[in-house]
Amino acid sequence: MKRKIFLIGAAALLFLVSCEKSVAPPVTPTRAPVTPVPVSTATSEPMAVLVNGEGISMEEFHDELARFQAAQAAIGRSVPAEDAARQVLDDLVDETLLAQGAAELGFSVDDAALQARLDSLADSLGGKDALAAWQSAHGYTAESFSRALRRSVAAAWMRDQIIHSVPGTAEQVHVRQILLYNEDAANEALSRIQNGESFDDLAVEYDPVTRGELGWFPRGYLLEPAIEDAAFSLQVGEVSGIIQTDAGYHILKVLERDPQHPLSPDARLTLQENALAAWLASRRTQSSIDFLLSP
Repeated sequence: MKRKIFLIGAAALLFLVSCEKSVAPPVTPTRAPVTPVPVSTATSEPMAVLVNGEGISMEEFHDELARFQAAQAAIGRSVPAEDAARQVLDDLVDETLLAQGAAELGFSVDDAALQARLDSLADSLGGKDALAAWQSAHGYTAESFSRALRRSVAAAWMRDQIIHSVPGTAEQVHVRQILLYNEDAANEALSRIQNGESFDDLAVEYDPVTRGELGWFPRGYLLEPAIEDAAFSLQVGEVSGIIQTDAGYHILKVLERDPQHPLSPDARLTLQENALAAWLASRRTQSSIDFLLSP
């Protein structure tokens, strides 16, 4: 399953934030020591989770959960309560980790910058009254919206640094395949190739529409790692053995290799999703995350 480039968080809020351009150019993310953010002792407000000491309150969690469930209902989906709670908690944690990463790289959203964002959002919606109505319709107070917006802006900035660090080229292979749906047919096809028949002619015979064309792809793009592993182990012109996946029985031939081939838009998006997922996974292992609520 691909990682979402846009975290759910406050879905509508993140949509608004993502529609605006980042206010700083991309930089190469670096890992600095995590400095715990102490939870204020001036209030006994119950917390749902602590992320490196920074708290996400029960009230914020429940409000976000309500927004998520309403959004799912609006598109006709029903998510079990436990799954919805876990997804919302996880996405709030991820958003907080991204915002903390942004702070470590020197990005901050001060009061003036926050107000500028609020003014920009108000203008885009038709004025301050329209923004206030939008906030109310989505379960925000002015205070809770400002708090969520500050974190979302920082998280979106950090997300952009990560995904923009993915280059536009990568090592790739150009592959053609013969895909069959039972083992006997696959063994017969492989025997015909081993006995001298043309792989390319057989690819057309078995699939006259696509001619077995898989196109160019980098590592980390296909849903079946076994296909990638086999393809990148072959030299140009070599034919693989039979590779079994959930889709069937594959025989591959590498037509071309390029150490720096331009990524297709879809391939680059996938690698960006992978980069974001890897950053978050690494960050989680290096962070202190205490779930005080068990969904």
